[in-house]
Amino acid sequence: MLIGVPREIKVHEYRVGLTPGSVREAVAHGHRVLVEKGAGAGIGLADDAYLAAGAELAENAEEVFARAELIVKVKEPQPAECRLLRAGQALFTYLHLAPDPEQTRLLLASGTTAIAYETVTAAGGGLPLLAPMSEVAGRMAIQAGAACLEKEKGGAGLLLGGVPGVPPAKVVILGGGTVGTNAAQIAVGVGAEVAVFDRSLERLRQLDARFGNRLRTLHPTQESIERHVLDADLVVGAALVPGAAAPKLVTAAMVRAMRPGSVLVDVSIDQGGCFETSRPTTHAAPTYLVDGVVHYCVANMPGAVARTSTFALNNATLPFVLALADKGWRQAMRDDPHLRAGLNVIDGALTCAPVAEALGLVFSEPMAKLA
Repeated sequence: MLIGVPREIKVHEYRVGLTPGSVREAVAHGHRVLVEKGAGAGIGLADDAYLAAGAELAENAEEVFARAELIVKVKEPQPAECRLLRAGQALFTYLHLAPDPEQTRLLLASGTTAIAYETVTAAGGGLPLLAPMSEVAGRMAIQAGAACLEKEKGGAGLLLGGVPGVPPAKVVILGGGTVGTNAAQIAVGVGAEVAVFDRSLERLRQLDARFGNRLRTLHPTQESIERHVLDADLVVGAALVPGAAAPKLVTAAMVRAMRPGSVLVDVSIDQGGCFETSRPTTHAAPTYLVDGVVHYCVANMPGAVARTSTFALNNATLPFVLALADKGWRQAMRDDPHLRAGLNVIDGALTCAPVAEALGLVFSEPMAKLA
């Protein structure tokens, strides 16, 4: 199979779908890999490294999309890329379709097969291709939030961990999954006062066993969320419903009642965000103010540490890329229900139930479309 790797074109996105090491593995499996020139240059992966691994180089994205049978990317295809996709071709990348009707419409119109990293499942539960970026984003959320608390960034002028004689900042994390756990790890590590909300009592028990009295575990009700958010200096939105739009846990009225200089970091922004006042931002202009509260809503947070993120992502995605190429994507998804869970669009049909529900579109059974 001919696997194509275009250069990412989202603002300040430097990750790349396959590293030279991953290319070498694909070539060893008997596949050809076509990489757009400069695709890995932003993170020090030179074209020569791809050539040495056995890849061919393409002059531009148009060549990659025109020739490749399987496109491997990182971020969701931008409108110009969607228009290059075609029937008989498969796309393997993050999609986050639930809050993005335009991308959904373009993918359906293209006739392509679109497989989303974020809805692929694992035998033991969880989302194995979302997890590595969630780990990065969770850790970055505290790093970004700490910076936003600085006075020149619009924050209240607080040091997250405080100093002797001065109390630390209060951090509230909404969601105790992979993002929330990693955010808690960093926040606790720097000495902040930390509280984590999650609906799962089992998850709260796991967090309590891991962190002990270094953080508080809380079950979410409207009253408890409001009380703790209004008292917080930094709130991290880490709520996830796989494939679906994120729940709105912090209302605009709550934001108005927060202390000026408080900070909201919405890691759920890829799925629409869990604060009513959230809107996607970029690394070029990451923050904005609403009622004196700093909002950090970058939709590709791990892109800021693109080299670390690329290698972490490839560790997780490569086995699935090889399965799709070795068997052909239809057979690979018929054989593996967990990979099949990643199928969002095929032959003009929408095959992810949460996305269909979020956008009010017709849902089609994946196996029926793969037959």
